[in-house]
Amino acid sequence: MFPERFSNLPAYAFPRLRALLDHHQPGGDVVHMTIGEPKHAFPAWVSDVIAEYSQEFNRYPSNEGTLELLQAISGWITRRYGVTMPVDQIMALNGTREGLYNAAMALCPETKGGKQPVILTPNPFYQVYAVAAVSVGAEPVFVNAEAETGFLPNYAGLPKDVLDRVAIAYICSPANPQGAVASRAYWRDLIALADKHDFKIFADECYSEIYRTTPPVGALEVAGEMGADPERVVVFHSLSKRSNLPGLRSGFVAAGPECMRRIRQLRAYSGSPLPMPLQRAAEKVWADEAHVVENRRLYAEKFDVADDVFRDVAGYTSPDAGFFLWLPVEDGEAAALKLWTETGVRVLPGAYLSRDTKAGNPGKKFIRVALVAPKTEVQSALITLRDCLYG
Repeated sequence: MFPERFSNLPAYAFPRLRALLDHHQPGGDVVHMTIGEPKHAFPAWVSDVIAEYSQEFNRYPSNEGTLELLQAISGWITRRYGVTMPVDQIMALNGTREGLYNAAMALCPETKGGKQPVILTPNPFYQVYAVAAVSVGAEPVFVNAEAETGFLPNYAGLPKDVLDRVAIAYICSPANPQGAVASRAYWRDLIALADKHDFKIFADECYSEIYRTTPPVGALEVAGEMGADPERVVVFHSLSKRSNLPGLRSGFVAAGPECMRRIRQLRAYSGSPLPMPLQRAAEKVWADEAHVVENRRLYAEKFDVADDVFRDVAGYTSPDAGFFLWLPVEDGEAAALKLWTETGVRVLPGAYLSRDTKAGNPGKKFIRVALVAPKTEVQSALITLRDCLYG
């Protein structure tokens, strides 16, 4: 016997990509532009901190995070967003995917108004949002985020009977994959909508520190300005993109006191806390901004390259933040296969990050391109891509 609740999940994006491409020979030297795995250098002293505290590998880690780590995160929130967040309203995560999943487990009610709850998800989306909805028995509702809506979902446009059942709304800003940034007005409207229909906002802000010019406004920042219910917004951040440390698996969740009590309680039973030496390193990384400024500069250079390469491509949108390009094509799968077999450049079909809806699949006519490699490699690959698909 096996459970049926996950039987309708499509294959994950990267196994689907391998099935599409791997039985074909690449048409040139392989260039990987599929996964958002940062390649810039992380601070050299991180390894020294881990070595310094390596004896703490023989200790069970602090489940919520060391006091020093929580203080470092709290200080960063204050410096970045002007918000005071007590340490007991923050919890360290073993990567934010864990938190985005388990927060739904901890906070989504079994019913809302006597009916099955709804979890809203932007479409395309980070795939953990959908599996979290299925895991808690909620109905996932995918809301297309397309050019007409600024590449952010228009949750307010949903029918009232759906909004009244919403328990949680995921929102990613800056958005993966489109790089769109939620404005202060967008956040205010979404928080007001959540107040009206009594649901929680899960703000995935993992790309917040990779931006072109203006720092993206944050959900906590706007909620504070509005005097919103502190239980209304739950935010998630990570060192993976900010500090080029995806392997450190260090993120955090911050929320109102009752939300955090429930999140921490569930984690005490089922969580996998971050090893102590890695927590010690994370303490130092959250307190340092110099390496973040340099990281942002390197990405800005690559976005300037992309703008130059694709300046004559119809429909090209220069992203405001993040490190992906969301490039328009006739068919994402066909484009990815053509690019692979003719050039060896490997990209991800947009449909692998989205779901079919009555309004269509918003990723079908796009490919996602990750700008994580060094500048010269990115420039060469983008020119190759342009000449192959748009020449």
